[in-house]
Amino acid sequence: MLYQILTTNESELLSSNASKLHSNQSGANGRPANRSAAVDTRALAVRLSPLLKTYSADTKSSLLQLTFTLVPFFALLAIMAVAAVQHIYWLSLLLAPPTAGLLVRLFIFQHDCGHGSYFTSRTANDGLGRFISILTFTPYDQWKKSHAYHHAASGDLDRRGQGDVAVMTSREYQAASRLRRLGYRLYRNPIIMIALGAPVNFLLLQRLPLGRAFRDRQSRRSIMGLNLALLITFALSMAMIGVWPVLVAYLPMLIIAAWIGGWLFYIQHQFEGTYWEHSDSWNFHQAAIESSSYFVLPPLLRWFTGNIGLHHVHHLCSKIPNYRLQACLDAFPELRNAARRITLRDSVKCWRLALWDEDRSRLISFREFKTL
Repeated sequence: MLYQILTTNESELLSSNASKLHSNQSGANGRPANRSAAVDTRALAVRLSPLLKTYSADTKSSLLQLTFTLVPFFALLAIMAVAAVQHIYWLSLLLAPPTAGLLVRLFIFQHDCGHGSYFTSRTANDGLGRFISILTFTPYDQWKKSHAYHHAASGDLDRRGQGDVAVMTSREYQAASRLRRLGYRLYRNPIIMIALGAPVNFLLLQRLPLGRAFRDRQSRRSIMGLNLALLITFALSMAMIGVWPVLVAYLPMLIIAAWIGGWLFYIQHQFEGTYWEHSDSWNFHQAAIESSSYFVLPPLLRWFTGNIGLHHVHHLCSKIPNYRLQACLDAFPELRNAARRITLRDSVKCWRLALWDEDRSRLISFREFKTL
């Protein structure tokens, strides 16, 4: 969204250019020419998809998980607020990172609700999702619709620009004006995208019905409804304990959570060996595994992030609740080798990748582009 502001209607330009610049780089089996044939991901995905659907929500597990996340979250928030009232700001700031981790976990619950996977009841999913949205500052119905599009089009070059990280091809970048190139380079810079862009997106941009959201009535209602809920919630909180304690307790925590969320979302699809194809060669099952990473995290981080690092399993079957993703991976060990494994160290290296080179079917850096 920040990139759309920097470069006006860039996402629409990408889709238009993608259609004009289409070059089929697939092999005979529809696989990009530079991808290893060691694992037939398309056949694997087709075989496993119906089996994964049996890993559905369990109401008791969902309620227990929700309780053991919400209770410590609000308890830490209360301690942070009291500390701020007593001018013990160091304690409030010290507790901000673990509280942010719990907020990231709650965002995953909201995410599952949007997929209809957290509870078996649609009403329960939507109710909880809208409640958590007040904590995450993310409009539930608008994000739900945008994210569904992301799942339906992940890895499709002709359907970029909604619910994903904007990607230009090397040909599009070559044909772009200097201003658009500058906007894209700023957007792909991690300091701009994560350190600045992620908090700005959660705090400001998600308060505004921009782009497609402006043209969609349900999305506009979702955004404005959340804005009203935030106004009431935080106005009451500030009236009870003061403006400064509320800001000290919530703002640093939300910013840290935005950094974590932005980093996770980037690594899930921006990595060496990811999958991109034009629509006539794109395949949903293949894209689910090959365009999504297997982000290998330590146990504690897996807990805070709701196993979202198993992103290829999630894209293969979005109806699996976060607490059953690991069980799926354990039950079908072939999924461990089907997707690209990314470690924390690898995730740092992924930031140099910025352009999709259609001739070599891989992401390249700006430095590599200069040598083409």
